[in-house]
This record gives sequence, C-alpha cells and structure tokens, in this order.
Amino acid sequence: MTLSTRGLGAALLAGTVAFAAQAPARAGDEAAAKDFLLDNGMEVVVVPDHRAPIVTHMVWYKIGSADEPPGKSGIAHFFEHLMFKATANHAAGEFDRAIAEIGGSNNAFTSYDYTAFHETVPPSALEEMMGFEADRMRNLILTDDVIKTERDVILEERRSRIDSNPQAVLDEEVDATLWQNQPYRIPVIGWMQEMEQLNRTDAKAFYDSYYRPNNAVLVVAGDVDPDAVKAMAERTYGKIARGPDLRPRIRPVEPEQNTRRTVTLSDARVSVPSFSTQWVVPSYDTAKPGEAEALDLLAEILGGDNHSRLYQQLVVKQGIASEVSAYFQGTMLDATNFTVYGSPRGDAKLADVEAAVDAEIAGIAKEGVTGDELERAKTRYVRSMIFARDKQDDMANMYGSTLATGGNVKDVLEWPDRIRKVTAEEVKAAAARYLLLDHSTTGYLLPQQQAGN
Repeated sequence: MTLSTRGLGAALLAGTVAFAAQAPARAGDEAAAKDFLLDNGMEVVVVPDHRAPIVTHMVWYKIGSADEPPGKSGIAHFFEHLMFKATANHAAGEFDRAIAEIGGSNNAFTSYDYTAFHETVPPSALEEMMGFEADRMRNLILTDDVIKTERDVILEERRSRIDSNPQAVLDEEVDATLWQNQPYRIPVIGWMQEMEQLNRTDAKAFYDSYYRPNNAVLVVAGDVDPDAVKAMAERTYGKIARGPDLRPRIRPVEPEQNTRRTVTLSDARVSVPSFSTQWVVPSYDTAKPGEAEALDLLAEILGGDNHSRLYQQLVVKQGIASEVSAYFQGTMLDATNFTVYGSPRGDAKLADVEAAVDAEIAGIAKEGVTGDELERAKTRYVRSMIFARDKQDDMANMYGSTLATGGNVKDVLEWPDRIRKVTAEEVKAAAARYLLLDHSTTGYLLPQQQAGN
C-alpha cells in the first residue's frame, strides 16, 4: 500500500495501489540487510545505503484496523494520532520540533494490518529518534482533554476526506459489499457513529495491549552500520519491558463468494463516470506457492502501465477510455483484492469500457499470455523495484510491510527470483480461477443525471 500524511493511512486509500510499489529489489542487491531480535522481542531490520548521508527510521506495530474490537472501529487510526501527544518525558510537539530543527521529516500511517511511524533525519540524529519513539511506546499521557480534542480531529478528518468525497464514499460501500465476513469490510478511519464514542478507556486498553516492543518491528534504512544500529536499539528500545504475549491474529474467514454484486452512487459532483470491479483473491501470506506472484504479473500485464493490454486496447487502439488500470493488493495478512478500473473518454459509454475490460480478462483466462508478453512484464516489474531502491523510505516500507504481515527478510530478498519463475500457464490459471464475473463486486460512480441508467 502507498503512504499518506499523518492521520489517514495509506491503506485507507490503497484501492488504487499495486503491490509493485512495495515489492523488493533484485535478489542479492540487499544481501547486506541484517535482522535480529532484541531481548524484549522487538524485531530489527537494518538496510545499509551509503549513497547519501540520511537515514529512514520506522517503527511498525502489528496492529491495524482489522484487529479492532467490535464496535470500536477507528481506534487504531485514532491511536496513531494520540502517539503525537505529550509523554511523561516530552511535552506535546517536542518530538516534531526536534525533527524540524535538524531539517528532517516525520509522519505516520494506519492500515488494515499495521500502524507505522517514521522519521528521515541525518545519521547523527538516529539515536535521538529512537529515544523519542521508545519513549512514546509506553509513556504517553492520555487525559480526557487530550482524547476529546483529538477525537474531534479524526471526526473532521472523516468529514473532509470521506463524507465529502463521492469516490471515497463509494469505495467504502464497495468494501462493505466485497467483504462479507472479513474485517477489511470496515473502513480504516472507522464508522462515524463508532468514532464518536471512542474514549479514554478504549485508548488506554488499546495502548496497553498492542504498543509493546514484542509487537513491533524497527526498520532502519540508510547511511548506517548494522552493528551501530543494534547497539543504539539496545540502549533505547531494549530498555522497554516486554509486554504480555499477544494472541494469534486469527480473524473471521471469508466465505466462498457465489454472487455478482453491484454498488451504484450517483452524485452531482461527479462529471466523468467510472467503474471498478473487484475480486477476493489470496495475498502473499495466504496464497499457494507462486500464486500471488502470478496475480502480481497478471495485474501488470492486464493494466499495470501504458504497455498493458487494457491501455493499448482501450486507450490507444479503440480510444474509448481515458483511464484504465489493474492492481493486486498483495501485502495483506489475510485474503486480499484484485481490482480493474475504467473511465470513458469523450462520447464513449461506460458500459462499452466495462465490456472491453471484461473481454480482455476473458481473453487471458481462455488464451493466456504470450511468452514475450510475460517476459516483458517481468522485466518492467523487477526493473521498477531496482529503481525503487533509490528511495530509502521505499526500502524501509518493503521490509516493514512484509514483516508486519507474516513475512520475513528472506521473503523480501527472494521475491524477484520468485517473480522470474512464474510461467504463462500460471498467469492464465490465476485469471481463470479468480477473475470470474459472477463472483465479483462492481462499483459505479455516476453523474447525477445518469441515475438509473
């Protein structure tokens, strides 16, 4: 999933993001990555990158909106906000000011499966960042006034980002329809009526249960030495007592889906109609060997970029679409979604775009993809991951998101080789098995005057 500004996490908007933004670079390029455990159970990954004198420091907690207690939707995102408040050792805003004074940056995001906090600073400030993060892991001061003020903030955030945005409203309704039993059906930011009831007792219970070193992953990427990082981590995070053992993250299982469902929203603020069709598919954590990799390449071939089938057929050749895409949400703890999207151009009809997209999917399911087509997709895909290494935060996100959703460092390093092993038959099989229209959920976003059409 992509990152967002503090408050509403990347996964809240991740319906438009493919796993490609998080997949690792070429196997062997990151052989220097080191991982170890602190005595209190905190996982640590260090990815040296000495090309620039900066470092990205991230703490990932294995707790997201899909882990929330029933009736407490939004508590994970709410607590992300609360982590920026005063602690027993630092006044509110002191952490932010310390980062601003050295020209650094910081932020946080909440997802279905994790919550992460990150800073980008000069290497000389790394241990100071660790000290601040370790402090707020256990020493927050949660008063009723703090709770009320920040609760008002997240309620306004929901009004501005979701309730006033037709696409966001539709996305919520599609998620609630796609997922029949799995907690991914509940929005990361929460339902308004439940957010309004969140209180200090809820926040304290959430904090004490999940913000512990044995439920956290530290990722440090940049101009650092792994041994030095380990020593810093032991001096800061290592002083925090291990929390109680956490229960396994066992969630409701999605039942077999046997119907085609549609959700339609007509709104006067919409000028160009669009549609998206989604299917429940396995994630990297739940798929059989090679299956998730095949879904990744299927998304790339079908609608990954301007070389894709959808773009070439609908935008270039037929000229009926202004936008088309396909994406696979691979990095999830449970089952995930595969999505295609389309919007018409000019006088073209939305129904024509949808029919053309369906035809391309059916073509792959029946005829498969060519060897050359597959190899070009693999080359584009892996090359984009190599380019991703130019950004330390991308590297940190690769490791953090993988480790927070059941994977490990080896999974990150071996991913490109697994992609290279995918066959054309496996891509065809993935399309034939999972992209069945009578098992899909389609959302339509229409201008007001098209209601009922």
